[in-house]
Amino acid sequence: MPVEPLGKKHDRRNFQCGVPALDRYFRELAGQHDRRGVAAVYVLPGDDGKRVIGYYTLSNLSVRLEVLPNALMKGLPGHQELPAFLIGRLAVDEDFMGQGHGAYLLADALHRCTEYRHLSGALFIVVDAKDETSAEFYACHGFVRL
Repeated sequence: MPVEPLGKKHDRRNFQCGVPALDRYFRELAGQHDRRGVAAVYVLPGDDGKRVIGYYTLSNLSVRLEVLPNALMKGLPGHQELPAFLIGRLAVDEDFMGQGHGAYLLADALHRCTEYRHLSGALFIVVDAKDETSAEFYACHGFVRL
């Protein structure tokens, strides 16, 4: 199944990825954040269309110029802050871990960011790694730690 925006049909009650903050966010706040425009929440539904295999959130942020590595600063405008996309949360239910769903969700998020870049002018894609395991996952996919 393709990744789709979070909807009322998606069952969030039993989602468990092993990171309490990500579980709690998805169960209690994801719907509110999505409806209020705080973050766009996308889910990978299971075969029944209701169970959620995994999810991610997208939003915008500004990146301070001084936190960027010198190699990334070449050719950038001299503004103090630059626009970016934020993949704030990405999680896979424990029952589906180790099957490539995390990489699939990340690829989908990156595709959406590049597809909509012309609408926001974002220059970067930033991820918010919640722990060292997450940081290693993103590093394996080419992200640079700031």
